[in-house]
Amino acid sequence: MTRTDALARTDNGTRIKVSPLPGLLYFYVHFVTEVICFFMLGRYGGDSLRLWFVPLLYDMLAFIPQSLIGYVCDKRPRLQVGVPGLALMSAALLVWNTGLFRSPIPSLVILCLGNACTHVAGAEVTLRTARGKLGPSAVFVAGGSFGVISGTLLANTALPYWTLILLAATAVPFVLLAEDDRRKADAERTVPCADFDYNSLKIAAVWIVLLATFIVIVRGYMGYGIPTAWKKTTFQTVMLFVIMGIGKGAGGLIADRIGVKKTAMLSAALALPFLLCGDQHMLVSLVGVMFFSMTMSVTLALLVSVLPRTPGLAFGLTTIGLFLGTAPIFFFKFTTVRANGIMITILTAVCLLALQVMIRKDGKRNA
Repeated sequence: MTRTDALARTDNGTRIKVSPLPGLLYFYVHFVTEVICFFMLGRYGGDSLRLWFVPLLYDMLAFIPQSLIGYVCDKRPRLQVGVPGLALMSAALLVWNTGLFRSPIPSLVILCLGNACTHVAGAEVTLRTARGKLGPSAVFVAGGSFGVISGTLLANTALPYWTLILLAATAVPFVLLAEDDRRKADAERTVPCADFDYNSLKIAAVWIVLLATFIVIVRGYMGYGIPTAWKKTTFQTVMLFVIMGIGKGAGGLIADRIGVKKTAMLSAALALPFLLCGDQHMLVSLVGVMFFSMTMSVTLALLVSVLPRTPGLAFGLTTIGLFLGTAPIFFFKFTTVRANGIMITILTAVCLLALQVMIRKDGKRNA
């Protein structure tokens, strides 16, 4: 990557340094969001039908609306949905635990809306202030993996629900600080994400959108299809989510250092042998999971590159892709390592081809 690529520019060409603060702030907000959500999901319990239906409904209600909320925030940049999102999740905790409704569905709907709002707020802040760098949004997204496992574990304790409301309150100052950075960045730019130009001009923007979303769908599916027969203890499960989080954050940071195309191609290719050979070996599998997770930031960067005026919508397309990738798992799974291995190999090969076509050469800007 050239020095021109390594340093972002304002509209008048002045070189600036990108602050890591928004990404770090929303790492915590995202962590809090997932702790609350998976704490509640773990507490719902019930019969086998509920244990199957509630997670599916949660994925649908939390992931799909983010594109619409993101588009609204793109068109109205002054609209701040981070604090309302935290408030909605706190309200969901109250509604469920005070027994206002016998069904968990009303509290689940409120929870998902709050989840969607904080995610979109994090995407808007970290993308608008990034000046074309992938690191801030990657660090923001990484916080979710740590929150998912923490919330899942806390749900099995005697922790009272009101402590989660206090946890949500601690995230409010983080949101407000990040919003201040976003307002300053918006004041300096006419196109909020103009520095994201990682797409190849040899392929039409609509195909970039379709192919990048397809890769997210594949990543969502493979996330559940990775062979992990070794995952039998709480410690091993924790390690899986920790490595996922590290991989997501590292992908963006490394791409900013060595180039987006190198990072995308190497991480996707290197992940495959470790994933295929790691079914019975935790350390081998975790190396594959880390490489696999590193591709997350690249697909988001590609979408923002062709949708620089609407980063919230671009982020929302990735969450729709994740839902489309995970939804089939609720109805059908390959049950053998061999079948999983064949499917993962085919999907990886297709994604590598798509990434090769979509990403411009490192060190050569489009404009």
